[in-house]
Amino acid sequence: MSISGPEELEGMRAVGAVVRRVIEAMRKSVRPGVTTAELDAIGDKVMRDDGAQSAPALVYHFPGSSCISLNDEAVHGIPGERILREGDLVKLDVTVEKNGFMADAAVTVAVGAVSEESKRLIACAERAFAKAMLVARAGFRVSEIGRAVEREVRRDGFSVIRDLGGHGIGRTIHEAPRVPNYADPQANQILTEGMVITVEPIIAAGSGRAVLAKDGWTVQTADHKPSAHYEHTIVITKGTPMVLTAA
Repeated sequence: MSISGPEELEGMRAVGAVVRRVIEAMRKSVRPGVTTAELDAIGDKVMRDDGAQSAPALVYHFPGSSCISLNDEAVHGIPGERILREGDLVKLDVTVEKNGFMADAAVTVAVGAVSEESKRLIACAERAFAKAMLVARAGFRVSEIGRAVEREVRRDGFSVIRDLGGHGIGRTIHEAPRVPNYADPQANQILTEGMVITVEPIIAAGSGRAVLAKDGWTVQTADHKPSAHYEHTIVITKGTPMVLTAA
């Protein structure tokens, strides 16, 4: 969507704040021995207490409130009885609907002590997002976001998962434009003030090739290498973007 007035901006700020609270509540509960279903229930309670609901469940009938993915699972992991173990990487991907507005964010959390590679992977995804913010501004093209992300990821010896990326958001989860994590020449739309998009580096330690798991939802790395995901919903301005899902 493109924000056209103060009421829409306030609606997006409000739903973005819920997303932030959901992620923080789940993040605080990440520890060995907790199941992904238990994390999902924690997030769902925060949504409901805020008068909000799960956007993936609403729009796509996703079998959970939030997408919770482990290790080689990049996105769309289904919450269940899987137990978090020391050394895991857990991706908390939260999309919320409130009063007709939607916002989306994700973070990768280390479970206890993790490998040096995993630490670098988490840090790289966050740095790639920060680099993208330098060009996620009015007058730049969407493809320049992807160029900034992939340059940072490759510099660290990792790969972007090209099948996955960001998107427009606001009134539903996936709106135009598509925001790839590489310099796709077809992503030539010019960013304009008020445009609401997600920027979400989704990266892997291996080749970056992805496959769909047998459950029909989870996307995982084909070589079973670990992945990381970092995402915020932002509003494009002439300068530094407004990050709706950050504190």
